[in-house]
Amino acid sequence: METIQLTVNEKVAVITLDRGRSNPINHQMVKELTACIKDLENDDQVGGVILTGKPGFFSSGADLMEVYGYDAQQAKSFWTDFFALQSALIAFKKPMVAALSGHSPAGGCVLAVCCDYRLMAEGEYIIGLNEIPVGIIVPESIFKVYAFWIGKQKAYQFLLEGKLIKVNEALQIGLIDEVCHAEDLLAQAEKKVKMYMQFNAVTWSQSKLNLRQELISDSNTDQSTTLSQMLKQWWAPETRATLEVIIQNLKARSSAPKK
Repeated sequence: METIQLTVNEKVAVITLDRGRSNPINHQMVKELTACIKDLENDDQVGGVILTGKPGFFSSGADLMEVYGYDAQQAKSFWTDFFALQSALIAFKKPMVAALSGHSPAGGCVLAVCCDYRLMAEGEYIIGLNEIPVGIIVPESIFKVYAFWIGKQKAYQFLLEGKLIKVNEALQIGLIDEVCHAEDLLAQAEKKVKMYMQFNAVTWSQSKLNLRQELISDSNTDQSTTLSQMLKQWWAPETRATLEVIIQNLKARSSAPKK
């Protein structure tokens, strides 16, 4: 695996997103993360999972610079597989805790809200779903898992505004569950996942799947119509123009001298 790192200790698996400075999600990361999740679900030596990133960034979301350059078939495959990753995370039967090590917008937030519990490092970080300002149509399945944690009203309003939320507000509204010092983040996440693991595994897992039954069903429904809408808008001239501006800003930021 080139985009993620995996360690297992005392039946706790730690998946660390490991791609560049900000862990932008490309097709390779989607496929590697999906395969890893499926392997861990069937591994009797793993009782729970922590999903984390790098200091300062959990994940900045989709790698717009790479995904922008995908051709029509590559773009369709990327979004199809991203939906499949979301489904695998939502239906994962074992405890999964997100240790958000920094910024977690867009796709990073999607990964986080699929987990059972979210801890976030304190600091000037943001989390949320800002797909609409980027030009990406929001699927209903993403709205529903977002609303599962923060309620339909806030999810509806925040999605239509493309709102990104600071750490303390995210804690207040229930988007994250705990704020930690960065140096304590993984230890606290391990403590939480082990708390879940102390229960009977069959009882805990089946209860989790029961409580998520609607989310699982929604994520497994045929999303071909939604995907067609997304792809049509993805290739629309106004969306391409918006993406070009965003990409130029990203390039300028990455080439600016570090202070």
